[in-house]
This record gives sequence, C-alpha cells and structure tokens, in this order.
Amino acid sequence: MERPIIVKGEKVSLGLILKEDIQKLWLWINNREVRRYLANPDNIFFFEDELEWYERLRKNKDKNRVFAIIENKSESIVGVIGIHRIDHKNEHAEIGYFLGKEFWGRGYMSEAVKLALEYCFKWLNLRKVYAHVYGFNIASQKVLEKNGFKLVGRWKKHIYTPDGYTDLLCYEIFKEEWKG
Repeated sequence: MERPIIVKGEKVSLGLILKEDIQKLWLWINNREVRRYLANPDNIFFFEDELEWYERLRKNKDKNRVFAIIENKSESIVGVIGIHRIDHKNEHAEIGYFLGKEFWGRGYMSEAVKLALEYCFKWLNLRKVYAHVYGFNIASQKVLEKNGFKLVGRWKKHIYTPDGYTDLLCYEIFKEEWKG
C-alpha cells in the first residue's frame, strides 16, 4: 500500500501510519533503551495493545494526530511523532516522538519536529506547541531547542524511572517565535 505523505522534508517526511507498521512500532516501543525516554518507562505492550492504539488513532483524530517518520531515501518508517491533546479552543497541543534506536543520531528527529511544527502552525492553526522531556534526555532537549522551543519550567525529581527520580522539563514555542 502506498503511504500518503502529509509534510515532506529533505531527509524525512511525515506520513500516515499504516497497519503494516504496527509490528515494527511494537518492537521499538518495547525496546528498553527506547522506552526509558518515554512516558511510563516501565510499561510493556502486547501486540494487541498496539492494534488497539492504532484503532484509537483512527477514531480520535480530533485530539491526536500521529505520523510515521519516513526516511525519504528508503521510504521506510524510522519513528513516530505525535501531536497530542489538541485543544482548538485554546489553540495549543503537546508534541511527543521517538525513533527506532538504529536511527538515533542522524538528525531525523530535528527535521521531524520542524515538519510537525509546520503542520501545527500552518494546518491546525495552533498558537502554541509544548513538550515534556526527562532531565536526562539531553538529545531530546537539543532537538527542541534547535527548533526554537524555550525551557519554561522544571519539575524537580517529578518522574520515577529505572534510573531513579528525574526532573521533568517543560518546553514551549509560540507561532510568532517559529521560524518556519
């Protein structure tokens, strides 16, 4: 099945998640190295959980838009980026993302966040996008800062992870600050 591309970039593009992507996503989301950076790092997911998640995505597009991050050269999925808790009344949403470990360090996520912001500000007409990041997730902090996000808050020792309690950092970017 050909994948619809929603926003095209140089290295990566954002496209629709296909049912055939679920197997790969399920493996990545259960990888402990990937999982340690995501909400509820202790979680485990059964394949059926991923199928149910996919069905919820289809049915709740008004509150969440989740895209496959596609490597343009291979046309393969390398990760996922989501715009969550879309609030049209207050014109803001939260961004979250992850890459398969084998794709870390290639600049894919920086470009994917740039493309997601374009979608948020041009297509959804949001005025603000925010993100929450663990204090030890330096790579994600750099991705956000590279895309113009500002650190606006820190909840000290707020989240328990297998490495102990960590700070939760709060980032935001406003449409007028975005350099799209």
